[in-house]
Amino acid sequence: MTYVNDHYCAGCGVHIQTENEKEPGYVPASALERETIVCRRCFRLKNYNEVTPTSIGEKEFLAIANDLASRKALIVKIVDVFDFHGSWISGIKRFAGNNDILLVANKADLLPKSVKKIKVEQWMRTQAKEWGVPLCDVALISADTGNGLEEVAGKIDRYATGKDVYVVGCTNVGKSTFINQLIRAFGAEDEATLTTSAHPGTTLGLVDIPLDHDRTMFDTPGLINHHQMAHVISQKAYKKVFPKKEIKPKIYQLNEGQTLFFAGLARLDIAGGEADVICYFSNELYIHRTKTDNASELYEKQLGDLLQPPFKADLSAFPALQETSFGMIDNKMDIVYSGLGWVTILPKSSVQVHAHAPKNVGVFKREALI
Repeated sequence: MTYVNDHYCAGCGVHIQTENEKEPGYVPASALERETIVCRRCFRLKNYNEVTPTSIGEKEFLAIANDLASRKALIVKIVDVFDFHGSWISGIKRFAGNNDILLVANKADLLPKSVKKIKVEQWMRTQAKEWGVPLCDVALISADTGNGLEEVAGKIDRYATGKDVYVVGCTNVGKSTFINQLIRAFGAEDEATLTTSAHPGTTLGLVDIPLDHDRTMFDTPGLINHHQMAHVISQKAYKKVFPKKEIKPKIYQLNEGQTLFFAGLARLDIAGGEADVICYFSNELYIHRTKTDNASELYEKQLGDLLQPPFKADLSAFPALQETSFGMIDNKMDIVYSGLGWVTILPKSSVQVHAHAPKNVGVFKREALI
Protein backbone atom coordinates (compact mmCIF):
# COMPACT_ATOMS: atom_id res chain seq x y z
CA MET A 1 0.00 0.00 0.00
CA THR A 2 1.35 3.45 -0.95
CA TYR A 3 0.45 6.22 1.48
CA VAL A 4 0.39 9.95 0.78
CA ASN A 5 3.26 11.69 2.58
CA ASP A 6 2.27 13.88 5.55
CA HIS A 7 -1.46 13.33 4.99
CA TYR A 8 -3.51 11.92 7.86
CA CYS A 9 -7.26 11.82 8.37
CA ALA A 10 -8.47 14.76 10.45
CA GLY A 11 -11.11 12.49 11.97
CA CYS A 12 -9.35 9.30 13.03
CA GLY A 13 -5.66 9.83 12.39
CA VAL A 14 -5.24 7.13 9.77
CA HIS A 15 -2.54 7.57 7.12
CA ILE A 16 -4.27 8.62 3.88
CA GLN A 17 -4.09 6.43 0.76
CA THR A 18 -5.84 6.59 -2.62
CA GLU A 19 -5.41 3.04 -3.94
CA ASN A 20 -7.77 0.64 -2.19
CA GLU A 21 -11.33 1.57 -1.22
CA LYS A 22 -11.56 -1.42 1.14
CA GLU A 23 -8.47 -0.50 3.16
CA PRO A 24 -8.25 2.10 5.97
CA GLY A 25 -7.48 5.68 5.01
CA TYR A 26 -8.94 5.65 1.51
CA VAL A 27 -9.89 8.91 -0.20
CA PRO A 28 -10.38 9.66 -3.90
CA ALA A 29 -7.33 11.36 -5.39
CA SER A 30 -9.36 14.54 -5.91
CA ALA A 31 -9.84 14.84 -2.13
CA LEU A 32 -6.13 15.56 -1.65
CA GLU A 33 -6.75 19.09 -2.90
CA ARG A 34 -8.94 19.89 0.11
CA GLU A 35 -7.60 21.92 3.02
CA THR A 36 -8.95 19.37 5.53
CA ILE A 37 -8.81 15.71 4.51
CA VAL A 38 -10.96 13.01 6.08
CA CYS A 39 -11.00 9.39 5.02
CA ARG A 40 -14.11 7.90 3.39
CA ARG A 41 -15.01 6.11 6.63
CA CYS A 42 -15.01 9.34 8.64
CA PHE A 43 -16.79 11.20 5.84
CA ARG A 44 -19.66 8.68 5.99
CA LEU A 45 -19.82 8.96 9.75
CA LYS A 46 -19.94 12.75 9.68
CA ASN A 47 -22.42 13.11 6.82
CA TYR A 48 -24.55 9.96 7.08
CA ASN A 49 -23.96 8.77 10.67
CA GLU A 50 -22.74 5.43 9.32
CA VAL A 51 -19.70 3.57 10.60
CA THR A 52 -18.16 1.38 7.93
CA PRO A 53 -16.07 -1.71 8.72
CA THR A 54 -12.30 -1.48 9.04
CA SER A 55 -9.73 -4.07 10.00
CA ILE A 56 -6.16 -4.15 11.23
CA GLY A 57 -3.52 -6.71 12.09
CA GLU A 58 -2.66 -7.92 15.57
CA LYS A 59 0.29 -5.53 16.03
CA GLU A 60 -1.83 -2.45 15.28
CA PHE A 61 -4.70 -3.75 17.40
CA LEU A 62 -2.39 -4.26 20.38
CA ALA A 63 -1.15 -0.68 20.08
CA ILE A 64 -4.71 0.49 20.70
CA ALA A 65 -5.88 -2.26 23.09
CA ASN A 66 -2.93 -1.95 25.48
CA ASP A 67 -4.02 1.61 26.22
CA LEU A 68 -7.52 0.65 27.37
CA ALA A 69 -6.51 -0.59 30.83
CA SER A 70 -5.31 2.90 31.78
CA ARG A 71 -8.65 4.49 30.91
CA LYS A 72 -11.85 4.70 32.94
CA ALA A 73 -14.19 2.96 30.55
CA LEU A 74 -16.81 0.36 29.79
CA ILE A 75 -15.54 -2.24 27.32
CA VAL A 76 -18.28 -3.56 25.02
CA LYS A 77 -16.99 -6.80 23.49
CA ILE A 78 -18.91 -7.91 20.36
CA VAL A 79 -18.84 -11.55 19.30
CA ASP A 80 -20.64 -13.52 16.62
CA VAL A 81 -22.94 -16.00 18.38
CA PHE A 82 -22.67 -18.22 15.31
CA ASP A 83 -18.85 -18.19 15.63
CA PHE A 84 -18.32 -17.53 19.35
CA HIS A 85 -14.85 -19.05 19.67
CA GLY A 86 -13.61 -17.77 16.33
CA SER A 87 -14.65 -14.18 17.06
CA TRP A 88 -13.29 -14.12 20.61
CA ILE A 89 -10.33 -11.82 21.29
CA SER A 90 -7.74 -13.52 23.44
CA GLY A 91 -6.20 -11.18 25.97
CA ILE A 92 -9.40 -9.17 26.43
CA LYS A 93 -9.07 -9.44 30.23
CA ARG A 94 -5.58 -7.96 30.12
CA PHE A 95 -6.67 -5.17 27.76
CA ALA A 96 -9.65 -4.24 29.92
CA GLY A 97 -7.69 -4.01 33.19
CA ASN A 98 -10.12 -3.22 35.98
CA ASN A 99 -12.77 -1.91 33.57
CA ASP A 100 -16.14 -3.63 33.24
CA ILE A 101 -16.70 -5.85 30.19
CA LEU A 102 -20.17 -6.10 28.65
CA LEU A 103 -20.27 -9.14 26.36
CA VAL A 104 -22.67 -8.74 23.43
CA ALA A 105 -23.37 -11.66 21.09
CA ASN A 106 -24.63 -10.54 17.69
CA LYS A 107 -26.53 -12.40 14.92
CA ALA A 108 -29.02 -14.03 17.27
CA ASP A 109 -31.50 -14.00 14.37
CA LEU A 110 -29.51 -16.87 12.82
CA LEU A 111 -30.22 -19.24 15.71
CA PRO A 112 -33.26 -21.54 15.49
CA LYS A 113 -36.30 -19.94 17.10
CA SER A 114 -36.53 -22.90 19.49
CA VAL A 115 -33.35 -21.70 21.22
CA LYS A 116 -34.10 -19.94 24.50
CA LYS A 117 -32.37 -16.60 24.97
CA ILE A 118 -31.76 -17.11 28.70
CA LYS A 119 -29.95 -20.40 28.03
CA VAL A 120 -27.64 -18.82 25.45
CA GLU A 121 -26.83 -15.94 27.80
CA GLN A 122 -26.02 -18.37 30.60
CA TRP A 123 -23.83 -20.34 28.20
CA MET A 124 -21.99 -17.11 27.31
CA ARG A 125 -21.31 -16.42 31.00
CA THR A 126 -20.03 -19.97 31.50
CA GLN A 127 -17.66 -19.76 28.52
CA ALA A 128 -16.26 -16.40 29.66
CA LYS A 129 -15.77 -17.73 33.20
CA GLU A 130 -13.92 -20.79 31.90
CA TRP A 131 -11.55 -18.45 30.05
CA GLY A 132 -11.03 -16.35 33.19
CA VAL A 133 -12.82 -13.25 31.90
CA PRO A 134 -15.12 -11.54 34.45
CA LEU A 135 -18.19 -9.87 32.95
CA CYS A 136 -20.46 -7.18 34.28
CA ASP A 137 -23.27 -8.46 32.04
CA VAL A 138 -24.16 -10.18 28.76
CA ALA A 139 -26.64 -9.47 25.98
CA LEU A 140 -27.94 -11.27 22.90
CA ILE A 141 -28.85 -9.13 19.90
CA SER A 142 -29.39 -8.90 16.18
CA ALA A 143 -27.81 -5.71 14.89
CA ASP A 144 -29.46 -6.24 11.49
CA THR A 145 -33.02 -6.40 12.85
CA GLY A 146 -32.46 -4.21 15.91
CA ASN A 147 -33.73 -6.92 18.22
CA GLY A 148 -32.18 -6.52 21.68
CA LEU A 149 -30.58 -3.13 20.91
CA GLU A 150 -32.79 -1.22 23.33
CA GLU A 151 -31.79 -3.60 26.13
CA VAL A 152 -28.10 -3.17 25.30
CA ALA A 153 -28.43 0.62 25.20
CA GLY A 154 -29.95 0.45 28.70
CA LYS A 155 -27.08 -1.69 29.99
CA ILE A 156 -24.50 0.66 28.48
CA ASP A 157 -26.28 3.56 30.15
CA ARG A 158 -26.18 1.71 33.49
CA TYR A 159 -22.59 0.48 33.45
CA ALA A 160 -21.01 3.48 31.74
CA THR A 161 -22.04 6.13 34.25
CA GLY A 162 -19.27 8.72 34.10
CA LYS A 163 -17.29 6.52 31.70
CA ASP A 164 -16.52 6.44 28.02
CA VAL A 165 -17.45 3.37 25.99
CA TYR A 166 -14.99 1.36 23.87
CA VAL A 167 -16.47 -1.10 21.39
CA VAL A 168 -14.11 -3.91 20.39
CA GLY A 169 -14.54 -6.95 18.15
CA CYS A 170 -13.14 -9.00 15.30
CA THR A 171 -14.00 -8.48 11.66
CA ASN A 172 -17.30 -9.91 10.38
CA VAL A 173 -19.08 -9.79 13.75
CA GLY A 174 -21.37 -6.89 12.76
CA LYS A 175 -19.67 -4.32 14.99
CA SER A 176 -20.24 -1.38 12.65
CA THR A 177 -23.94 -2.21 12.22
CA PHE A 178 -24.19 -2.45 16.01
CA ILE A 179 -22.58 0.97 16.47
CA ASN A 180 -24.82 2.56 13.85
CA GLN A 181 -27.85 1.21 15.71
CA LEU A 182 -26.49 2.56 19.02
CA ILE A 183 -26.02 6.02 17.53
CA ARG A 184 -29.74 6.03 16.75
CA ALA A 185 -30.65 4.50 20.13
CA PHE A 186 -28.85 7.32 21.97
CA GLY A 187 -30.44 9.92 19.69
CA ALA A 188 -27.09 11.08 18.41
CA GLU A 189 -28.04 11.53 14.76
CA ASP A 190 -27.59 15.28 14.95
CA GLU A 191 -24.62 15.22 17.31
CA ALA A 192 -22.27 12.60 15.89
CA THR A 193 -19.08 14.45 15.05
CA LEU A 194 -15.48 13.58 14.39
CA THR A 195 -12.62 14.45 16.70
CA THR A 196 -8.90 14.05 16.32
CA SER A 197 -7.74 10.52 17.01
CA ALA A 198 -6.15 9.68 20.32
CA HIS A 199 -3.51 7.89 18.25
CA PRO A 200 -2.68 10.24 15.35
CA GLY A 201 -0.42 8.79 12.72
CA THR A 202 -1.01 5.13 13.64
CA THR A 203 -2.15 2.58 11.07
CA LEU A 204 -5.66 3.29 12.24
CA GLY A 205 -6.84 5.39 15.16
CA LEU A 206 -10.08 5.53 17.08
CA VAL A 207 -13.27 7.17 15.86
CA ASP A 208 -15.02 9.23 18.54
CA ILE A 209 -18.83 9.32 18.66
CA PRO A 210 -20.38 11.51 21.39
CA LEU A 211 -23.20 9.72 23.21
CA ASP A 212 -24.15 12.68 25.39
CA HIS A 213 -22.50 15.64 27.12
CA ASP A 214 -20.37 13.50 29.43
CA ARG A 215 -19.57 10.33 27.51
CA THR A 216 -18.01 9.33 24.21
CA MET A 217 -18.21 6.02 22.39
CA PHE A 218 -14.99 4.94 20.67
CA ASP A 219 -15.14 2.60 17.70
CA THR A 220 -12.00 0.49 17.48
CA PRO A 221 -10.98 -1.21 14.22
CA GLY A 222 -11.91 -4.86 13.77
CA LEU A 223 -9.17 -7.35 14.53
CA ILE A 224 -8.57 -10.00 11.88
CA ASN A 225 -8.67 -13.51 13.35
CA HIS A 226 -6.91 -15.55 10.68
CA HIS A 227 -8.23 -18.91 11.94
CA GLN A 228 -11.72 -18.14 10.60
CA MET A 229 -13.01 -19.77 7.41
CA ALA A 230 -13.52 -16.36 5.77
CA HIS A 231 -9.76 -15.99 5.34
CA VAL A 232 -9.21 -19.15 3.28
CA ILE A 233 -12.12 -18.95 0.83
CA SER A 234 -13.10 -16.54 -1.92
CA GLN A 235 -15.66 -13.79 -1.49
CA LYS A 236 -18.04 -15.69 -3.76
CA ALA A 237 -17.73 -18.79 -1.59
CA TYR A 238 -18.12 -16.79 1.61
CA LYS A 239 -21.45 -15.40 0.42
CA LYS A 240 -22.58 -18.96 -0.20
CA VAL A 241 -21.60 -20.38 3.18
CA PHE A 242 -22.39 -17.50 5.52
CA PRO A 243 -25.92 -17.82 6.98
CA LYS A 244 -28.33 -15.08 5.96
CA LYS A 245 -31.42 -16.25 7.86
CA GLU A 246 -32.53 -18.58 10.61
CA ILE A 247 -30.65 -21.88 10.58
CA LYS A 248 -32.65 -25.03 9.91
CA PRO A 249 -30.72 -27.85 11.67
CA LYS A 250 -30.17 -31.12 9.79
CA ILE A 251 -29.93 -34.41 11.70
CA TYR A 252 -27.94 -37.48 10.64
CA GLN A 253 -27.59 -40.87 12.32
CA LEU A 254 -23.98 -41.92 11.84
CA ASN A 255 -22.33 -45.25 12.53
CA GLU A 256 -18.67 -46.10 12.84
CA GLY A 257 -16.93 -45.64 9.51
CA GLN A 258 -19.25 -42.91 8.18
CA THR A 259 -18.32 -39.38 7.14
CA LEU A 260 -20.11 -36.12 6.54
CA PHE A 261 -18.70 -33.57 4.09
CA PHE A 262 -19.77 -29.95 4.56
CA ALA A 263 -19.48 -28.93 0.91
CA GLY A 264 -15.74 -29.18 0.22
CA LEU A 265 -14.84 -26.98 3.17
CA ALA A 266 -14.81 -29.41 6.10
CA ARG A 267 -15.50 -32.99 7.11
CA LEU A 268 -16.51 -35.08 10.13
CA ASP A 269 -15.64 -38.76 10.64
CA ILE A 270 -17.16 -41.18 13.14
CA ALA A 271 -14.15 -43.41 13.81
CA GLY A 272 -15.77 -45.41 16.60
CA GLY A 273 -19.23 -45.83 18.09
CA GLU A 274 -22.55 -44.37 16.94
CA ALA A 275 -24.03 -40.89 17.28
CA ASP A 276 -26.77 -38.59 16.15
CA VAL A 277 -25.16 -35.53 14.56
CA ILE A 278 -27.10 -32.26 14.34
CA CYS A 279 -25.64 -29.85 11.78
CA TYR A 280 -25.87 -26.07 12.21
CA PHE A 281 -24.67 -24.50 8.97
CA SER A 282 -26.03 -22.16 6.33
CA ASN A 283 -29.17 -23.60 4.78
CA GLU A 284 -27.45 -23.29 1.40
CA LEU A 285 -24.44 -25.42 2.38
CA TYR A 286 -24.47 -28.86 0.75
CA ILE A 287 -23.92 -31.79 3.16
CA HIS A 288 -22.89 -35.17 1.75
CA ARG A 289 -22.72 -38.48 3.63
CA THR A 290 -20.34 -41.26 2.56
CA LYS A 291 -18.22 -44.12 3.92
CA THR A 292 -14.99 -43.03 5.55
CA ASP A 293 -13.05 -45.58 3.48
CA ASN A 294 -14.17 -43.76 0.33
CA ALA A 295 -13.95 -40.21 1.69
CA SER A 296 -10.44 -39.25 0.59
CA GLU A 297 -10.95 -40.54 -2.97
CA LEU A 298 -14.34 -38.80 -3.20
CA TYR A 299 -12.84 -35.54 -2.00
CA GLU A 300 -10.02 -35.71 -4.53
CA LYS A 301 -12.37 -36.38 -7.44
CA GLN A 302 -15.34 -34.20 -6.49
CA LEU A 303 -13.78 -31.10 -4.88
CA GLY A 304 -15.12 -28.13 -6.81
CA ASP A 305 -17.90 -30.21 -8.43
CA LEU A 306 -20.18 -32.17 -6.12
CA LEU A 307 -18.33 -30.76 -3.12
CA GLN A 308 -18.55 -27.01 -3.60
CA PRO A 309 -17.64 -24.45 -2.46
CA PRO A 310 -14.74 -24.05 -2.89
CA PHE A 311 -15.41 -23.50 -6.56
CA LYS A 312 -13.10 -24.76 -9.29
CA ALA A 313 -11.62 -21.31 -9.78
CA ASP A 314 -10.57 -21.27 -6.11
CA LEU A 315 -8.88 -24.68 -5.89
CA SER A 316 -5.31 -23.55 -6.56
CA ALA A 317 -5.34 -21.37 -3.43
CA PHE A 318 -7.50 -23.58 -1.21
CA PRO A 319 -5.54 -25.27 1.63
CA ALA A 320 -5.60 -29.01 2.18
CA LEU A 321 -7.81 -30.34 4.97
CA GLN A 322 -6.10 -31.23 8.25
CA GLU A 323 -7.43 -33.69 10.81
CA THR A 324 -8.12 -32.95 14.47
CA SER A 325 -8.96 -35.91 16.71
CA PHE A 326 -11.15 -35.36 19.74
CA GLY A 327 -10.78 -38.87 21.13
CA MET A 328 -13.76 -40.45 22.87
CA ILE A 329 -16.82 -38.26 23.46
CA ASP A 330 -19.25 -39.53 26.10
CA ASN A 331 -21.59 -36.56 26.47
CA LYS A 332 -23.43 -34.09 24.26
CA MET A 333 -20.80 -31.77 22.74
CA ASP A 334 -20.36 -29.29 19.90
CA ILE A 335 -17.58 -29.47 17.32
CA VAL A 336 -17.11 -25.97 15.88
CA TYR A 337 -15.56 -25.08 12.52
CA SER A 338 -14.54 -21.45 12.97
CA GLY A 339 -16.52 -19.16 10.71
CA LEU A 340 -18.49 -21.99 9.09
CA GLY A 341 -20.81 -23.46 11.76
CA TRP A 342 -20.90 -26.42 14.11
CA VAL A 343 -22.23 -29.91 14.70
CA THR A 344 -23.71 -31.23 17.93
CA ILE A 345 -22.62 -34.77 18.76
CA LEU A 346 -25.20 -36.91 20.61
CA PRO A 347 -23.31 -40.16 21.37
CA LYS A 348 -25.31 -43.33 21.86
CA SER A 349 -22.43 -44.61 23.98
CA SER A 350 -18.84 -43.43 23.62
CA VAL A 351 -17.97 -42.12 20.17
CA GLN A 352 -14.63 -41.28 18.55
CA VAL A 353 -14.71 -38.18 16.34
CA HIS A 354 -12.23 -36.80 13.81
CA ALA A 355 -12.81 -33.33 12.36
CA HIS A 356 -11.15 -32.03 9.18
CA ALA A 357 -10.79 -28.36 8.23
CA PRO A 358 -8.47 -26.30 6.01
CA LYS A 359 -5.02 -25.60 7.41
CA ASN A 360 -5.11 -22.71 9.94
CA VAL A 361 -8.92 -22.80 10.33
CA GLY A 362 -9.81 -23.32 13.97
CA VAL A 363 -11.67 -26.44 15.09
CA PHE A 364 -12.95 -26.46 18.68
CA LYS A 365 -14.81 -28.76 21.05
CA ARG A 366 -17.18 -27.05 23.49
CA GLU A 367 -20.16 -27.61 25.76
CA ALA A 368 -23.26 -27.83 23.58
CA LEU A 369 -24.81 -24.42 22.94
CA ILE A 370 -28.24 -25.82 22.10
